[in-house]
Amino acid sequence: MNWIKTKNKMITLYPEKVFTQLILFTGIVFLLSPLSGYAQQMDLNNIKNTFSQKPFRLGGGISASSVLYTGNDGQGRQPFTYFLSGNINLNIYNQVNLPFTFNITNLGNNFTYPTLPNRLSIHPTYKWVTGHIGDVSMNFSPYTFNGHMFRGIGIDLTPEGKWKFSAMAGRLQKAVEYDSANRLVPAAYQRMGYSAKIRYDQAGYYAGMTFFSAKDDVSSLKWKPDSLNILPKGNVAMSWEGGLKLIPNLSLTGEYALSLLTRDIRSPQEGSSFINNLFPRHTSTQSYTALKGELTYQLLKNTMGIRYERIDPDYATLGAYYFNNDYENVTLNYARPFLKDKITVALSWGAQRDDLNKNQEQTSKRFVSSANVSYTPNEKLNSSFSYSSFQTYLNLKSQFDYINGQTPYDNLDTLNFTQLSQNMSLNSNYNFGKSDIRKHNLNVNMSFQQAADKQGDIIKPGNLSQFYNLSTAYNLIFVPQAISIQTAFNATYNYINSTNSVILGPTLGIRAKVYQKKITTGISSAYNVSINESDTQGKVLNLRWNAAYAFYKKHNLNANTIWQNRKISGKNTTDSFTATIAYSYSF
Repeated sequence: MNWIKTKNKMITLYPEKVFTQLILFTGIVFLLSPLSGYAQQMDLNNIKNTFSQKPFRLGGGISASSVLYTGNDGQGRQPFTYFLSGNINLNIYNQVNLPFTFNITNLGNNFTYPTLPNRLSIHPTYKWVTGHIGDVSMNFSPYTFNGHMFRGIGIDLTPEGKWKFSAMAGRLQKAVEYDSANRLVPAAYQRMGYSAKIRYDQAGYYAGMTFFSAKDDVSSLKWKPDSLNILPKGNVAMSWEGGLKLIPNLSLTGEYALSLLTRDIRSPQEGSSFINNLFPRHTSTQSYTALKGELTYQLLKNTMGIRYERIDPDYATLGAYYFNNDYENVTLNYARPFLKDKITVALSWGAQRDDLNKNQEQTSKRFVSSANVSYTPNEKLNSSFSYSSFQTYLNLKSQFDYINGQTPYDNLDTLNFTQLSQNMSLNSNYNFGKSDIRKHNLNVNMSFQQAADKQGDIIKPGNLSQFYNLSTAYNLIFVPQAISIQTAFNATYNYINSTNSVILGPTLGIRAKVYQKKITTGISSAYNVSINESDTQGKVLNLRWNAAYAFYKKHNLNANTIWQNRKISGKNTTDSFTATIAYSYSF
């Protein structure tokens, strides 16, 4: 028995008891973890409080429902279906959850239970130290090590002060032998890696660096899948980031990354100097760079910024699953409030181009612009408007056309292809009425979308599509009676492939709380008409009813019905009726 003296009191520790509990807890964590991606975070600061709690807690719920269906709409549904489902969760020391679930229907049943985990992660925390053990992922830099799952250990050190540090080491990829009977799972070498990140933050600036290294184990596979172009790879990637306040309200941030990617580590190594041993270069090693920077300036209430990003063609690292590369971006941003902050305007414009080395069969340029305006003159009214435009310009470098062209001006239009897209929406919401007696709400939403393909300066027939939508809704609430009435109207116009169609119809519903406001019930009806090229294609009428009742706090009873009548041109009129009743209990 040991004693620890603090400023206020003497704490008595029984090491044999704590040790026994810790061993028991650790064993439970590893042996009874659920199958699907299990992860737990343990706060060692409160480990004494953890073991002072109840060791086991049981919770969960059960639900039962049945569906009755009848109709002649040809859906082939079962006339009667029942469902019984439940879940039970066993909680151990408020740290480990073991879920059990079951589902039973007249169509089949399913039962799941915890088994030994295929993925397990534990994240112990003590003050400013956080550990990562097992199957985890960490994010250091978007250009070096970013979100890649690994099996190993990691650590985050975030003490009070200016320095921050993170590190990881483990297996990034397990070995998989080639199996001709299973082509869906490709062969893979075992890949080990490690990474570290350090950052220094000061009031007027910050600086950081990330280092990542990974290498495949050539001996991890018995059969070498070289014929499948699966080669043992190696990679060293580094990035440097920083930020600086140049003058008041003017800040500059940026990051530069370098990746040395070896396509086959069995290829001859170049040189034997100290630098080459630290950063091995082989004949199959290629270097790639990535760069991004952002300049932001605030003047009074104006916020302006410019962002630049460039990533080399084929840029990649073994610390990320996927990379966008071979592009250059420039983005301009501006935002400002007006009229005593009642109006807010945000503007953005960007340009992107690819084929940086001019060696691809096609090159593209993209232009993106957007505008967002919000208007809130008072608490009753708020409106918003947004507009965005996307334009992609493609130049197809057809070698056949270039070789057979008689003049440099042949096929200029046919080699240029432009995709245009526009989106616009307007939303307005207005609340009025006496809040303690009646409440009124009116909402109007309009949207427009257009897409077109242009070859040269001509938009060909069939390559233009337009979509218009208008929806309005009015809601009246009688506050003392807990009754609400809703009415809405929706209209949609589509123009696709030189044909136009319209869908429109109203909706009406009422909702109320009855029997001392213990039961919530409502009924609604919707009617829609579809018109194609001035011909009525279909009419659909829906009638819905629903009710919900909660009793004894943990019991819930729900019921709903829907009747639908469909009249489709050229087909027989169909009717269908569906009723559902459900009960649920949670503990």
